[in-house]
Amino acid sequence: MTRASSFAGVILAAGESTRMGRDKALLPWPPTSAEAGESGETFLSAAIRSLLTTCDFVVVVAGRNQASLAPVIYAEGASLAVNRDPARGQFSSLQVGLREVLDRGRDAAMITLVDRPPVAPATLRTLLAAYMNSDPVTWAVVPEFLGKHGHPYLIGREMISAFLEAPATSTARDVEQLHAAHLQYVAVDDPLVAMNINTPEEYAGLSNKNC
Repeated sequence: MTRASSFAGVILAAGESTRMGRDKALLPWPPTSAEAGESGETFLSAAIRSLLTTCDFVVVVAGRNQASLAPVIYAEGASLAVNRDPARGQFSSLQVGLREVLDRGRDAAMITLVDRPPVAPATLRTLLAAYMNSDPVTWAVVPEFLGKHGHPYLIGREMISAFLEAPATSTARDVEQLHAAHLQYVAVDDPLVAMNINTPEEYAGLSNKNC
C-alpha cells in the first residue's frame, strides 16, 4: 500500500478548561504574565502554525467556545469544525475532526491537543519521516520521550477508520490498545511531546522550561 503523501492537521480544542479557569486555547504563547504575549501568539495560533509546516490544511475542533476561537482559527488560515455535544468527551471531538479529514479527501492526519505546547519542527520532521518509511502494518506513529507517549501523532486511513467505527464513549487509548500491533513508537528528544497543561500552576511552570 502506498503511503499518503499529504496530511491534514487536527487540533482538538473543544474542552471546557475548567481546571485552568480560562480557555487554554487562548493562553499567550510563549508563556507570559501579560494577557497578550509580546508576539500576540496563543496556544491555538502556535499549534496551527506548527502543523501547517507539515500539513496541507488544519482543522480545529471547537465546542461551545467556537465563537471565541473562530477569529484565531480563520486568521491563521485553518478551518473550524464544531462538536455540537462536547460533553460527550474528547473522543467525540476526534471523530468530528476525522470526518472532516475524510470529507476533504485526505487519508492521513497529524493530531494534537490544544493544551500541548507546539513541539520543535525537527520533531515533526522525525515523525513524518518515520511514518513515510514505515511498512503497511503500521497504522499510526506516536512520539515517545523518556518512555512517555504524546502528541502530535500521525495516523493513516486504517486508524482513522478504527477511530470512526468506535463508540463515541470510547477513548483514543481504548482504540489504540485494541490495535497495539499497528502502532509504532518513535523516540524523540523533545519533552514537549509528553507535556500537557491543565492548571495555572502548570502554565506558569512553562516559563522555567525554556519553551
